[in-house]
Amino acid sequence: MDNNKASTIVEVLSEALPYIQKLNGKTIVIKYGGNAMTDDALKVGFARDIVLLKQVGINPVIVHGGGPQIAELLERVGKESRFIQGMRVTDTETMDIVEMVLGGLVNKSIVTLINQQGGRAVGLTGKDGSLIRAKKMQIKIDPNDENSELIDLGHVGEVDTVDPSVVSMLDADNFIPVIAPIGVGENGESYNINADLVAGKLSTVLGAEKLLLLTNTVGILDKQNKLLTGLTAKQVDEFIADGTIYGGMLPKVNCALDAVKSGVKTSHIIDGRVPHAVLLELLTDEGVGTLLKG
Repeated sequence: MDNNKASTIVEVLSEALPYIQKLNGKTIVIKYGGNAMTDDALKVGFARDIVLLKQVGINPVIVHGGGPQIAELLERVGKESRFIQGMRVTDTETMDIVEMVLGGLVNKSIVTLINQQGGRAVGLTGKDGSLIRAKKMQIKIDPNDENSELIDLGHVGEVDTVDPSVVSMLDADNFIPVIAPIGVGENGESYNINADLVAGKLSTVLGAEKLLLLTNTVGILDKQNKLLTGLTAKQVDEFIADGTIYGGMLPKVNCALDAVKSGVKTSHIIDGRVPHAVLLELLTDEGVGTLLKG
């Protein structure tokens, strides 16, 4: 290693120190999905980042998605994927496949990657320890009409309550929880829940310092396509009202906004396509996305 490279490493570590000190002992909930979860190099980098966070005294809690993997397996078994208002219609057969993919294949692959990098990850679904109690999601054919007829999406759910005791126990024992967004209903039925929603609710219940949502975009952009960051809840509400924030970004922004309004210190919408995006956002001055605060 030449002296210039060594000096750069020392500068980076020095810059990271105050962030590490501030976050020591704090919980960070990270929604993991998008390109970061499908690109092999990004997957390994993410696993290393999570292990490093735990090693320096920060408690990462991972909530993952798996939409593309579910679609792939449904196609292989000859079952068509249907969506209504962005939600996957989930009959009983589809729910079985969702559980197989999210709770099995995807969850265990993330756990294995983290453990290969020296971590101690444990895979869970929301059904374990009654972590996530769910109820059927109700959506209207016309969201703007109070009297509109409801659509039955099958086993698509929303979070009813969260019991974080199993997550807190794992954190205290130096494990890294990796959670698939599957909830359990009052009669033991399984529900497929949006991973962003699960991450947001979990961050609130755990009293997390930060919520990170990994996406396939650079963050929130203004109308000139410049990155916006350091936004307050009031500013975000104004950007939604004037159309700066719209379309597919709205659900993520609302999730991040709900978290900070419910006590999470800051929410971050970051570009998961950037190598080591988690460390760049948490431990450097520049960051790689949009920070939202209360």
